[in-house]
Amino acid sequence: MRRLGRNRLLAFLAVIGPGIITAAADNDAGGITTYSVAGALYRYDLLWVIVLITFVLAMIQEMCARMGVVTQKGLGELIRENFGVKWTMFALGTLLVANLATTAAEFAGIAASLELFGVSRYFSVPAAAIVIWLLVVKGTFKTVERVFMALTILYSTYIIAGIMAKPNWSEVMHATLVPNFNASPGFVFLAIAVIGTTITPWMQFFLQATVVDKGVRVENYKYQKWDVYIGALMTDVVSFFIIIAAGATVYGKVHGADITAAHIAQALAPVAGRYAEILFAVGLFNASLLAAAVLPLSTAYTYTEAFGWEIGVSRKFSEAPMFYGIYTFSIIFGVAVVLLPNRGLIQIMINAQAISGILLPVILVFMLKLINRKDVMGRYTNSRIYNIAVWAMAIVLIAMTLAWLGGLLLGLG
Repeated sequence: MRRLGRNRLLAFLAVIGPGIITAAADNDAGGITTYSVAGALYRYDLLWVIVLITFVLAMIQEMCARMGVVTQKGLGELIRENFGVKWTMFALGTLLVANLATTAAEFAGIAASLELFGVSRYFSVPAAAIVIWLLVVKGTFKTVERVFMALTILYSTYIIAGIMAKPNWSEVMHATLVPNFNASPGFVFLAIAVIGTTITPWMQFFLQATVVDKGVRVENYKYQKWDVYIGALMTDVVSFFIIIAAGATVYGKVHGADITAAHIAQALAPVAGRYAEILFAVGLFNASLLAAAVLPLSTAYTYTEAFGWEIGVSRKFSEAPMFYGIYTFSIIFGVAVVLLPNRGLIQIMINAQAISGILLPVILVFMLKLINRKDVMGRYTNSRIYNIAVWAMAIVLIAMTLAWLGGLLLGLG
């Protein structure tokens, strides 16, 4: 029995990583900023959204991991094989728009974090881009994975900050259990951004690609599933407490477009006091650096697998030129957007998350179509509960997008 238990533990440790890394990278610069702004502007009103989408996030991530394990193919490759080139280009075009916007958000996070120390974005962003590029191009998958895992530790500061802020826990509980929806375009837009930063298009492609790259097999899938579930829970516990921390400390002190990184940093004041800006800057830099490497990787993985080019960070540049070429282009694009003059860093980050939320239904529909095909998944197709939950998420996001656009057209403010 002892040997059996040890073997199970070793099997779990062997496959753990893709789910937790993908979820941790989800709490990136745009995520931290969006959750903080949600708390600063609407206090606890969006906590119920976090709770609901945690379950949907776990389902969607599990679907990707399951498709990767069963088919040993990435999402992009499956779309090409089952829907043809035209639909593949449509799906990948959707992903590219979302990924490039989010990559720009990561470099905006790097710029915002170091500007709190007086470092110009014109120095910090190019320097960070070079470090990220070298980390991935010159490292191996295991090296990159260990670095990413190590960088996730700082997220715990937000949980501590949320508790130490001493919020009114009865208000928190009420906001968590009783939905409160504001019909104003500003609230709807931010709600879309919250969903879009929690369940992003790139996560699905990246997770499935890394599961395949790691070689996880069906016999070990139950361990991979727990990796995904743990990752989803971890990331949204952090998200939940970011909103609480900002709602308890920043709410009522700032309005709309006036929000800056310095304002958001005050959410960590209960933990760090006058050093709140330093702790926030370190945490934001960490989150931005992590995701600024993962996002371009997701783009490169998806395009190269879809068209049958050599992929994987374990290969040399000369062995996978298209993979590294796409990776490099994505980084350069993100850097260029942030270095454009007169660009508000906070707004860049929030807009990117909203774009992800608006485009997410496209990817979800492709996933649902694929995972319910017995010729693709055999006996590992979706359950009815999974299908209802994920279809509902896609429909709700489309409805919210239409409501937001309608509110803008009607001038509801």
